[in-house]
Amino acid sequence: MRQPLKETLLGEASSDLAQLLEKREAELADARARVRQLESALDARAAETAALRRIGEAMGHAAVDTTEMLRIVADVGVEVTGTESALIYLFNETRDALVLRAVTDPDLQDAIGQVTVRVGEGITGGVAASKQYVALASEAFQDDRFRFFPELHEDQFQSLLCVPLIWRGEVIGVINVRTRAPHDYSKTQVQFLAAIASQVAGALETTRMARSAEKKASHLSTVAEVSRTITANLYLEEILQLAVAATAQTMNFKIVALLLLDEKKNELVLKATQTQSREYVKKPNLPLGESVAGRAFATGKPVTVLDVKRTPEYRFPEIAKREGLTSLACVPLLVRERVIGVLNCYTEKLHVFTEDELAVLTTLGNQVAVAIENSKLMVKGALLQEMHHRVKNNLQTIASLLRLQTHYAADKSPVEVLNESISRVMAVAAVHDLLSREDLDTISVRKIANSIVTSAQQTFTLPGKHITMRVEGPDLLLGSHQANSVALILNELVQNAAEHGFETASEGTVLVRLSEDGTDRWRLEVRNDGDSLPPGFDPRTSDSLGLKIVESLARGDLNGDFTLQSDPARSETVALVSFPR
Repeated sequence: MRQPLKETLLGEASSDLAQLLEKREAELADARARVRQLESALDARAAETAALRRIGEAMGHAAVDTTEMLRIVADVGVEVTGTESALIYLFNETRDALVLRAVTDPDLQDAIGQVTVRVGEGITGGVAASKQYVALASEAFQDDRFRFFPELHEDQFQSLLCVPLIWRGEVIGVINVRTRAPHDYSKTQVQFLAAIASQVAGALETTRMARSAEKKASHLSTVAEVSRTITANLYLEEILQLAVAATAQTMNFKIVALLLLDEKKNELVLKATQTQSREYVKKPNLPLGESVAGRAFATGKPVTVLDVKRTPEYRFPEIAKREGLTSLACVPLLVRERVIGVLNCYTEKLHVFTEDELAVLTTLGNQVAVAIENSKLMVKGALLQEMHHRVKNNLQTIASLLRLQTHYAADKSPVEVLNESISRVMAVAAVHDLLSREDLDTISVRKIANSIVTSAQQTFTLPGKHITMRVEGPDLLLGSHQANSVALILNELVQNAAEHGFETASEGTVLVRLSEDGTDRWRLEVRNDGDSLPPGFDPRTSDSLGLKIVESLARGDLNGDFTLQSDPARSETVALVSFPR
């Protein structure tokens, strides 16, 4: 009996041991599976750590090269999700469309910057609008929300995962990953891609803020530079030219143009621009009330246009197209609540002008307007001083002429003396009148001659006489001192021709001819076809006050020569004054 019992006990013990071994083997298998899971998780964490390290390195590129950062992020997105392709979209400046900014596929590089998706359009636009990710394991192109872009080869891909780039609750872009075969996206993959998206969004926003700060600093630098330019002792043309050049360079504008109001023509006239384009510089003036600039002038407020080539109000779309001009900010130049012109600032690409940019441009415009007004006041002050000086000199000239007249008045009536004196004063007045209306430095001799001829014809043509007087030849531009002398000379010669050339002749012509003789000398001729000179006449021995004045002014003031002689071939008397330029 003992032997069977022993065998029974041994059998039971063996069975228990087998069960225990099976249990231990199962536990060991579970442990090994758990180890493999832990190893897999550890590998995944290591991969995630490596990916995060690469993302961190990519963030370092953000401040220098956003494009390189986005390329690295796209590559990491593919790695951590086990996909084949990634695309990153960012909002444009107007925030109404997403623009493709990075891809991993080498054959899609040309699509960067070209593919745009409206908010709410397609799956990508829908993710931007809803701020929620979308994961499609297969046949993504069959989804009702899908919009096909042939240039992205979307018909070759089955799965699609779209995750928004969100920073502080605001979407700034979307990252997409996709595979050619069906692919189930795990919760971990979605979460990790979302974490990457969040970091990218933060880096992009930080970069944007840094660049915005740099831009503001640049704007302040522009204002300071223009201020220094304005306060420098420069001519107005130089101030305007430096102002537009500094604005264009520091604010990265394609063209900056400054237009001022021509009150006589009621037009806006281009006064300064930094562009070398002859077509832009030569474009017609803008009548008030027309084009974008006219509206800014009329309202006294900045006007912006997103694309001048597509704006009917803009006058020169073809020039804009050829010159590569797109967006425009037109800022009025205001001084004491009065608009005196506009500042036009063009960009090469679509650009939404920020409030900060418009504020800077408005400040610049106001500074330039003040500079223009100050310059005008300085010119007026200088003009008053110059006019005072010239009036004093002219009065001294008139006094000298009157003193001379007293020595030659014995054989003339008071009326004749007064008429001659009035004529000489009017000659000086003609120069003075031109000085008050034209450039301070040069005066038109032709205009002086016309004024003198008109006055002489009214004053010295006696009743019953028909004398035609006219001026021929090119215009001569002289300084004010020479112009005074020429005016007095022409007055005396025209008066002499009218009085003495037609004592017996009842009709004829007095011709004033202006010319140059090709040897750097000007020629003033006064011809008449009336009575001839007496035989043996010599103006140097004549007792005529007028001829003495001519001789003195021609030789003394103009360093020239004076002759008065007959021209038998033409039956004319010719008075000629020539002098160096």
